[in-house]
Amino acid sequence: MNKTELIAFVAKKAGLTNASASSAVEAFLTGVTSTLKTGGKVAIIGWGSFEVTKTKARNGRNPKTGAPLKIPARNNPRFRPGKELKEAVN
Repeated sequence: MNKTELIAFVAKKAGLTNASASSAVEAFLTGVTSTLKTGGKVAIIGWGSFEVTKTKARNGRNPKTGAPLKIPARNNPRFRPGKELKEAVN
């Protein structure tokens, strides 16, 4: 399911217009993104949580030339499914 299909699904399930559903989906995505940018965590009980994990800087190698290089530290968004979501898909 892509973003357009998600908007259509939300519109149908909630009895909204596509424009209203689009606004709702955009608001959710913006809220999650802005919370993660500030180092926060978004938890939806039973469904899952979004958080940022830090990856340490490390040494790597250019696969083409074999030359060593430094891979910088970075923040990575992570999603952890909740119990109800895990049970629903299994």
